[in-house]
Amino acid sequence: MAEPKPSFNPRPSKPRLALPRGACDTHFHVFGPAKKFPFGPDRAYTPADAPREALFAMHKLMGIERGVVVQSAAHGFDNSASADLIAANPKSYLGVALLRPNASAEELEKLNRQGFRGVRFHYMGHLGEGFPIDEVISFASRLADIGWHLQVHTEGSRIAELAPALRRSPVPVVIDHIGRIDASKGLNQPDFSALVSLLRSKHVWVKVSGCERISRQSSPWQDAIPFARKLVEEFPAQTVWGTDWPHPNLKEIPDDGVMVGNLAEIAPSETQRRALLVDNPARFYGFKA
Repeated sequence: MAEPKPSFNPRPSKPRLALPRGACDTHFHVFGPAKKFPFGPDRAYTPADAPREALFAMHKLMGIERGVVVQSAAHGFDNSASADLIAANPKSYLGVALLRPNASAEELEKLNRQGFRGVRFHYMGHLGEGFPIDEVISFASRLADIGWHLQVHTEGSRIAELAPALRRSPVPVVIDHIGRIDASKGLNQPDFSALVSLLRSKHVWVKVSGCERISRQSSPWQDAIPFARKLVEEFPAQTVWGTDWPHPNLKEIPDDGVMVGNLAEIAPSETQRRALLVDNPARFYGFKA
């Protein structure tokens, strides 16, 4: 089997946009190193190593001071690689775990001590069948006791299906990557309308990340920006942002400096950018000053 190709640009450009102090990247992953943190046996893909040192270097260049590492499906339910990243800088980094809905109280307590603040569930065809949503909502009642949230990674076509259950969630819910809608279908498409409707429930948030995934164009993915901008404008207190580094499973490796630069259009005013990058993440994830 051929060696997996790197999925991140090792020399991203320095962004032209200066980010506010305390800026937070709320969505990125760490892969391996595989010799230290093996990938899961049931993984849908095998990424190249993307270690914490490369992530920290990218964040420093971008002007990002805080982050939320999201456990990768490639590592399965072993959250060790993400925990290792948090442990390297626990004042500035927190995490979102990948768990089964029958996770023990002891495991939740351990992960909470390690700096995890939520659990992610996948409803993406290429990652296998997700856990039944009613089972996830039942599990969420246990998360309420420790102040955690649910994170949902779903195909755009499934938002309307999942929405009734997500509205019943006893804990906050954050939707990944603008709901993974198809940007080429325009702002008036049913999938995006379903996302906007879901966000009228104040406990539901959305990450205006993954422009490179919902776009059907090449960098700088201009067709995706109107969706992110509309969400920031309409739901200014329920939006956060992330790089989605290190960008696996894409034909074109993004330049993270370009992605940061897109924030000038996604959140045009300094007030919007401060809310999106600093105030909202601090409130949602509980970063300490």
